[in-house]
Amino acid sequence: MLAGTKNIKLLGLILGVVVLNIVVLSPGFIGVDIGGGALSTAIGVTLLFASTLVLLYGSYVILLKQPVVIPIKLIKTHEDYVEALTQYRRVKALESDIVLALEQMERIRKKKDTLMNVLNQRFDPTELSYKKFASVTLEVEKVFYLNVRSVLNRLNVFDESEFESVMNKKSTHFSPELLQEKALVYNEYLSFVKGSLGSNEEILLKLDKLLLEISRLDSFEPGDIEQMPCMQEIDALIKQTKYYKQ
Repeated sequence: MLAGTKNIKLLGLILGVVVLNIVVLSPGFIGVDIGGGALSTAIGVTLLFASTLVLLYGSYVILLKQPVVIPIKLIKTHEDYVEALTQYRRVKALESDIVLALEQMERIRKKKDTLMNVLNQRFDPTELSYKKFASVTLEVEKVFYLNVRSVLNRLNVFDESEFESVMNKKSTHFSPELLQEKALVYNEYLSFVKGSLGSNEEILLKLDKLLLEISRLDSFEPGDIEQMPCMQEIDALIKQTKYYKQ
């Protein structure tokens, strides 16, 4: 969960509890009076006690409780990917990369929606042109998520504490040569993540080019689609995934 989202949820919880107490205890509303009678006092005290428990437990859930980790093989939806990536925001060495990955996730969603809206405005879903553009959009989206899944596979086995120990050379039990080799291994983790994010940035750029080329063409035949530069680039990218291994 992002820090901003946590703060918003916590603020919402606090406001909700405060409003409830004002409505119940204020003389201008329900007007439960603590000390005004046995039943009224019992209701008022119970409300305050329950409000305290709600605030304490709610704050714990929002701020401290660790989210349930979704097994990578069960990740299916856009929201699943976002949640899985967000769990690594706390890893200092990866924070900027995860921020970028989450931004890319939002951008791929928006670009796909924009592309499909443009296609629906310009073509009939039964047209061959529509089917070709829609198909390639979905295929390149799969490549994007395949990159994200591959990143998550690496992050899943990334040991932050050992990484910090190796990079800060805190361990005196191993030779400099061994520490250097361990550092190379962890640098490969970071390089892979950055490389995958770079690949996804290229995908986003290709989708921008596709949108631009569709918008500038007044009319074209289905056979012209394959000759569009961006379509050729995207097609080459999709074909490369046949040899792609996570």
